[in-house]
Amino acid sequence: MDTALYLIPCTLGDTPVERVIPAYNIEVIRQLRVFIVEEIRTARRFLRRVDRSFPIDDSTFLEMGKHADPRKFADYLCPLALGQSIGVISEAGCPAVADPGADVVALAQRRGYRVVPLVGPSSMILSVMASGLNGQSFAFNGYLPIDDADRVKRIKQLEQRAHNERQTQLFIETPYRNRKLFDLLVRTLRPQTRLCIAAGITTPDEWIATHTVQEWGKVPLPDLGKVPAIFLFL
Repeated sequence: MDTALYLIPCTLGDTPVERVIPAYNIEVIRQLRVFIVEEIRTARRFLRRVDRSFPIDDSTFLEMGKHADPRKFADYLCPLALGQSIGVISEAGCPAVADPGADVVALAQRRGYRVVPLVGPSSMILSVMASGLNGQSFAFNGYLPIDDADRVKRIKQLEQRAHNERQTQLFIETPYRNRKLFDLLVRTLRPQTRLCIAAGITTPDEWIATHTVQEWGKVPLPDLGKVPAIFLFL
């Protein structure tokens, strides 16, 4: 295996590893002993799911989550200079895409190290695929503002962009606020704007539906309070 920084996608929930993680990824993971991770406990659990015999106690885990010190990231890459590959694992889905990891990847690129993105589940891409909205042009906007007035203003701005540019707009919310956000979207968006909710992607609770805002008033909504969801509209 060539020396590189390997970006390792992980499952989006309690999904069987074999359903969403390619066999090649597992081969790569088994050869790694240094990992830069968003959260050590979650990463260790994922590695155990990949291979119950994985030598976790012989591996090194370096945190890149919200409590990590970015000034240490450069030191994290030292094994690459010694010919030892490193794996990057975030909490769910693909590292560096709506998840931590981009700063580490940027450092590796600046230093000329090889960066290898592995195939795996991305909630953004999967939601666009299943939404029926424009997959040629779309934008991920992260979280909307917390303040209701600011949130309404932002929703209207994104809706205007969606209509002017025919660009699908994506964003996320903390699960316990999903229903509140849905209600606000239905009150704020134009009746003919198409709204998609993609919840629990790849998990047994997966639920994906697209309707106009007007039609959503007649559609029974599942309990979204504990399920990660992507909201999309066009």
